[in-house]
Formats: sequence, C-alpha cells, structure tokens
Amino acid sequence: MPAMSMNDAADEATPEAVRALATPAEAVTPLIRGIAVLRELTEADGTLSLSALERATGLARSTVDRVTATLARMDYVRVDGRDVHLAPRLMELGNAYLAALRLPALLSARADALADELDESVSLAVADRDGIRFIHQATRRRAMSLSFRIGDLLPAERTAPGPLFATQWTDTDWRRWRDRRASDPRDLSFTAVPPRKYGADERDDEAFVSRTEEAAANGWALDDQLIEPGLVAVSVPVRSPHTGGRRKIACVASVVSHTSRRTAHDLRTTLLPRLRSAVTEMERELHRTPPPEPGPPPSDLALWTGASKQRLGRDFIESLARGLTVLTAFGEDRPELTLTEVARATGLARATARRALITYEHLGLVTTPSPRTFTLTPRVLSLGFPPLSRTSLPEIARPHLADLTSRIHESTSMAVLSDPGEEIQYTAGVATGRVMSVNITVGTRLPAYATALGRVLLADPHRDHGRPGDEETPSRTLASIHSQGYALVDEELEEGLRSLAVPIRDRSGRVVAALNTAMHASRRTLRECVTDLLPELTSTAARIESDLHTAGRFTHVSLT
Repeated sequence: MPAMSMNDAADEATPEAVRALATPAEAVTPLIRGIAVLRELTEADGTLSLSALERATGLARSTVDRVTATLARMDYVRVDGRDVHLAPRLMELGNAYLAALRLPALLSARADALADELDESVSLAVADRDGIRFIHQATRRRAMSLSFRIGDLLPAERTAPGPLFATQWTDTDWRRWRDRRASDPRDLSFTAVPPRKYGADERDDEAFVSRTEEAAANGWALDDQLIEPGLVAVSVPVRSPHTGGRRKIACVASVVSHTSRRTAHDLRTTLLPRLRSAVTEMERELHRTPPPEPGPPPSDLALWTGASKQRLGRDFIESLARGLTVLTAFGEDRPELTLTEVARATGLARATARRALITYEHLGLVTTPSPRTFTLTPRVLSLGFPPLSRTSLPEIARPHLADLTSRIHESTSMAVLSDPGEEIQYTAGVATGRVMSVNITVGTRLPAYATALGRVLLADPHRDHGRPGDEETPSRTLASIHSQGYALVDEELEEGLRSLAVPIRDRSGRVVAALNTAMHASRRTLRECVTDLLPELTSTAARIESDLHTAGRFTHVSLT
C-alpha cells in the first residue's frame, strides 16, 4: 500500500492536526514566498504595486523587493517603477503542466471544430480538487462574449462540469467540499466568478448533490445560470482509455451560450447530441494515441542561477529560482518524474530537488501518483496563466520596444499586414525624446510596398504572393529581403525618412509582424543602419519571438 501523501494526510486530519502540518520542516521558505507573490499578482489580473504586494502577502518590503528582483531576472515579471507586471515567460510553468497533461494538444482541434460548427463557445476543463479549471477555450467573437480564461478556477457546484467530476469524488472529497463551502459561503476565493450575494445554504448543497446524482445517471450535466444570469452550458465527460476498473474522467467538454441565443433546454435538446458525438471522437483520439516514448530529459536547467547570484548578489534568491526551475523539468514526454530524474534535469543536488518537491506538494502544485514518482497538478496554472492567456502581440512587444528605443535613441514600431495585403497597420510604437523624431500613431495604415515594415511582411515565403500589393514591389526585391532578413527603405515614403525593419515569426516560422526603427536620413548613413542598428533590431525581434512562442503554445495570441 503506497504511503499517504502530505495532501492526503492533511485531508484526513482534524483542524488541529492540519495546523500542525501547516509547513513541512524541509519546505523551502523562499520558494513559498515566491509562489505567494505570483499568486497575488495572478489574482490582481497581472499587476500590483510593490506596496500592494507587501500588504497582500504580509511579507516585509525588503523580502518583496528581493523576490520580485529574482522573478524579474528570470523574466517572469517586469518591474516598472513601483509596479510589478506578470511577463509572458512565466507561462512556461503552465505550459509544462499542459504539455504533460497532453489533453490540449490532442483535443483542442476537435473542440475548435465543434465551436465553428455550432457557432457557440466550447471549453475543456479538468478537476482541481473541489473546483474545475479550464485548459482550453474556443470562443465566438460577439459583443456578448462567453468564455473564461485558461487556468481560471471555478467552484464545482456552480458549473456544468462540476457534477460530472463529483460523480467520482470520495468521502474525503465531499468532506473537503463541505468544509470549503462553510468557510467561504460567498465564493470569495474564486476570483473568476461573481461572488454570491448572500452566501450559500443547505438547499444549495442539497441541489448540488442532486445534480451529481442526475449527472451520474444521465452522463451529462447542465449549468442554467448558476455562475451568473444569462450564462448557460451543457457538459459531457471525456473519459480516459480503459485501464482496468471504472474509466476515469480525463476532462469535460462544454458548450456555453447565452440565454439571448439559447436556453438551457435548447442546449440539452438541440446541441447535446452533437456534443456527445464530438466527445466520442475525442475519446477515440485518446484511445488511438499512445503515450509518447520518454525523450531525452533536459539537463542543467538551473545551471544559470549561479551566474545570476554572482551578478545580483543578495538581491537574487537562488533557492527561489532553482525551485521554480523544477516545474519546467516536466513536459509532454515527461509527465511523471522520479526524484533522480528531476535532479538530473535541473542539475540540482537530490537533496535540493527533494526539498523543492516537498514544498510543491505542500502547496498543492505537485502530487505523487506512485510512491516514487511526481507529477504536476492543475494548480500550476494559478501561477500567472489566466491573465497572461489573453495577452496580445502588441502587449508582448511594448516593453521590448521601449528597451530598444532607450538603447538606440530612435523611434521604434511594430506593424502587421492587413487583409488583403495592400496595407500595413501599426500596432505598437515607442517614440524617442528627440526634437525631430518619427512618431506614427498606433492604428495608422500605410501602403505596404512603400514601407520597410511592409516589405518584410510581403517577403514572407509562407504568404500567398498572388495578392494585391505584390505587384508594386518586384519579386526580386522581396526575395532579396527574405534572404538578407531585413528591409531598408531610404526616402521612398517621405523625403528625409529612412527606415529599417526585421521580421517577427510565430512558432511555425510564419512572419506575423515586423519591427522597425525610423529616423531622419541625416542621423545615420545606410551603412550605419546595417552595422549599428540591425543587430539591435534582430536581438529585440528574437526576444519578442521567444515571448510569443511561449505565450502561443497553448493559447491564441491576438496580433492586434
């Protein structure tokens, strides 16, 4: 019989015993503090002042300063004056969980196709103790948009997936749920949903028990405006492949709508059959896709922390950085790892890796499916993923543009190609403080062929070159721009204006945007633009691409 995990022990214990188990002796205190800072930033929608973080976490200001300095060194947060912002790089923690889970990679395309077919939002959710957490969203673009963010946590009793997951709860799970209901009757701990106006009572509890019994009998469940007025949903469980005994629920697929379009009754009678059919296909996908063969594990993920400690001194908390690196050791072909494998992947001593894993189990971020292995839990998504899952490319790029402008002392901009490709649209920009500078307003459109930005975008070989606009720029010019990796336009759009641009590519290698700097021709020669400015633009584009690739691994990143 496997040893009882720390979380199981806490669930079985009396309140007095739980307080005694509050923090394991071997837990890494700086890691606990760092997680607390990340969770407070997440609940505050991604931004808090240093003073607000001090109040929210109860930590000393000096500790908050050191934690945020360490997180900033890891590119997990950005410190702007007195404010701290979550940064896209932090999403690599949630990506590690989603990759290890494999469900988004296997099922998201079918969820997207169902949303297109039904013209309604479709979501996938997993259980997180007595709540549910979203792992995929396929939304409809409407004035009344219905969707939650990937990683958002909702109370089980106020959702359609909740009763389905509750059909597999143990007595311990039900007891934990009732304890939570008693301690938080208004659902104030669930920041993704509106709080209850007057709190819950025994009738609400009885109603959820009844809904769970109905879900067990029917194989589906409804949410008829339980979260908030107007929102309705129908859900069906996606069960994991048969491994002996009762098949477990891997996730739950839901169709979500608004009462202005469909009632809960309409969802059940009209859309439920199609949802069930889609779920059958999802289950077949899980059955025919074997687990990946374990690949070569990464190594020395935490090697860089020593150099950071030397550079930043006492402001860098090495134990926090090393501990966070442990989470990134997990992945698609590494869903379960032993202590030895974690130590090998991170380059940490076994004792150091063990203390980090003990800390994560205490915080509910790691669990032990067997006595010798560890795996990530959905709670990893609480570390910044929800607010960052809605980030856009301009939001990703702006800090990098500001940094570039401060280095080269010239205005910088980013643009995308409009459909059908005749114009570019400026989506982000940072102006320099010079008396004479280029300052083009975000949203401005210009002919693509006349700009360096446009020519870089038109030169993308992944693009259909039969569109209008290409005729204005000779194909030989576009081929040259693609080959050299930049475009330099000298006084073609406007006399005295010189512009240099480089591409920004998505995870597939497609050019989705372009980055440029523009200046008066008197400030730099054409040669100086290439020798002095091109390396700066190229390195900035690489940093933007790195953030874009991290943010876009399991979420849709808007280009505008």
